[in-house]
Amino acid sequence: MDTKLLDAWIKKIKVRNIENKDVEVVNKSPMDLIGKGRQGAVFQVSDEVCVKVFGNSEDCEREHYALSLGQQSDIFPRILAKGSNYIAMDFIKGVDVREYLLSQPLTEALSEKLIKLLITFKEVGFERIDHHKRQIFIQDDGNLKVIDVSRTVWRDRVYPYPRKLLTSLGEKNKALFMSHVQELAPELYKEWVHYIRMEEISRQITQAFMAQKPKENSLDTISSGLLTTNDEKQYVILLEGLSHKVFKEEWIKAMLARGYNIDSVMKKIDEHWDKYEQRLNESSNSDSDIRDWYEYELIPKRDQNRDKSIVYWHDDDWKKSQKEERKNKKKEEKMDLYVNEFRPNKRRNRIQEIKWN
Repeated sequence: MDTKLLDAWIKKIKVRNIENKDVEVVNKSPMDLIGKGRQGAVFQVSDEVCVKVFGNSEDCEREHYALSLGQQSDIFPRILAKGSNYIAMDFIKGVDVREYLLSQPLTEALSEKLIKLLITFKEVGFERIDHHKRQIFIQDDGNLKVIDVSRTVWRDRVYPYPRKLLTSLGEKNKALFMSHVQELAPELYKEWVHYIRMEEISRQITQAFMAQKPKENSLDTISSGLLTTNDEKQYVILLEGLSHKVFKEEWIKAMLARGYNIDSVMKKIDEHWDKYEQRLNESSNSDSDIRDWYEYELIPKRDQNRDKSIVYWHDDDWKKSQKEERKNKKKEEKMDLYVNEFRPNKRRNRIQEIKWN
């Protein structure tokens, strides 16, 4: 469609988002405002076309994406044009399910169409397989169409059953609809009942937790069993494990960013640490205590900008191990995937350091 005139009219409309309320609208265009919600306002362009103007571009992009997913289905309005803050689309006529049920019964045929609508939501790729009854319109021929689909996409967490639809139907129609689902799709009915029950149990557990108040200082004594820094030998082992985990995670991120295969990266890293632990075990077997080889001391330091912790260790066999490490390094350099050893800076007094900002 020609958008020059539409663009000129849109410039005369101001839509502002208000937290937890419908948008605020200032309309100086010749178009009639026919509805508004939390994300935007809808204006009638002609008998067949309407335009939704959004309060922000993110909501516009979100709804445009959701509508684009459903363009191959006849339950969604066709997209006719898009601007930075508006979408022109088919003007959906008919009566919404909310209004319809005020005077008409919920039949098994209508329930079947509602279930098929949810199936279509799943097929087109929506994350939220649910919709409010006021956003579902019944056409003259009995088919359904939907509006306001932006909240069906870009969702991290959703209810695993159509909670919004069921709640919006009201208790009487909800029970009737569920009886239709039980008759038409028994397995789907069992799953929905299961999730509804899990929601009830989760709510009961949450209420029980909220009613409980922990006793003040009740964990002071018994939590001592979780402390680890008092045992120096155990602390050294745990600190080494922490360094290992950080090293592995950071290298995986770096190698993935360069396009390497994650399995190959993890294999090389595991091989690297296996060699390191083998050398450590050999030294531990030759000496009575691991502390004869590594002696750790945690020394906090400060600079002008931020705190830093530096861990020093003294390696009495440092010179002896350098020749073997150089040989291993040359071998690793010949490999396609090279894993740099997590080696601290060398110092003249043979003190090596690792810094964590």
